[in-house]
Amino acid sequence: MTAAVPYRLTRIGIVMTPDPDDPDEVEGVLNPGSGRGPDGELYLLPRLVAAGNVSRVGLARVVIEDGVPVGVVREGVVLAPDRGWERGADHGGVEDPRITWIDAVGVHVMTYVAFGPLGPRTALAVSDDLRTWRRLGPALFRYQDDLDTDLNLFHNKDTVFFPEPVRAPDGTEALAVLHRPMWDLGETRPGQGVRLPAGVEDPRQSIWISYVPLTAVRADLANLTLWEQHRFVAGPQFPFEALKIGGGPPPLRVPEGWLVLHHGVTGVIDNAFAQQRNVNYAAGALLLDAADPGRVLARTAEPLLAPETPDERSGIVPNVVFPTAVEQIDGRYFVFYGMADSKIGVALLERSDGGSPP
Repeated sequence: MTAAVPYRLTRIGIVMTPDPDDPDEVEGVLNPGSGRGPDGELYLLPRLVAAGNVSRVGLARVVIEDGVPVGVVREGVVLAPDRGWERGADHGGVEDPRITWIDAVGVHVMTYVAFGPLGPRTALAVSDDLRTWRRLGPALFRYQDDLDTDLNLFHNKDTVFFPEPVRAPDGTEALAVLHRPMWDLGETRPGQGVRLPAGVEDPRQSIWISYVPLTAVRADLANLTLWEQHRFVAGPQFPFEALKIGGGPPPLRVPEGWLVLHHGVTGVIDNAFAQQRNVNYAAGALLLDAADPGRVLARTAEPLLAPETPDERSGIVPNVVFPTAVEQIDGRYFVFYGMADSKIGVALLERSDGGSPP
């Protein structure tokens, strides 16, 4: 699938850098979620990394000048690894939040990586004000016989909910979520190796989609953790994503369907749990069908944004552009992204074909 994706990203600048006097930030601020608070203000919820690669989720009000985000005002920590399943022996934390306001259920839904004793798992929390979060626990994958495996066995990252209900494959109204299973069980139990679901031949990490029945979530928000009807969406296809791909900000509804910004990775991963030095992360895009978001209509053959500036090429993990949030400001969309796992940048998202903004 190589049809054109008529969008581009243009760098605007840096909105957040680590505070050298804050021990929670000594190893970087990066990969934020975002949302509008009850006060109408725009907030980032950045990943704050303390010594030893221990992560927390902070809250920072975005400073906007002439319709452009130019900085932040910090307002503390809103989620810390204070549950046992979020703390490993030598690495722990709550990492890489993605936040979607889902009007159909009236809450912000945060998906985050809980890095616990067995490695990274997707977990969920909900809030109505971005400040107080109620944990719902780790995501649970309903068994699906045609896959011939249990998706709960695998590490999983890069999860993000769609903002509007869609139709699931079985025709029911549902909330859809993108995620990235990691098929190497040897990362949890040495010797087990790569175990692929039935019908999957490529072991490289790819974007999948699952669904949550809307009626179940309206009955009890805790059901947001129960995912079903799992399907492959897209895997590595082009040179800038040769190693793996993963989802980014919440999907954005555009005239063509759903616009999904994602990251593509090249290079070599030496240890899946360690900070990397030999990788390159760039940002691309997928267009998914509006009625069937598991179907790819088009994708970028070249990255929309690649590590080129000094702040993107040098940092805790060099050569990283990692988009995780998108927000509308005065009629224009801005994408917030991690820069070399150290700082947070912002880029303008606009159409490249002269059409109206998304």
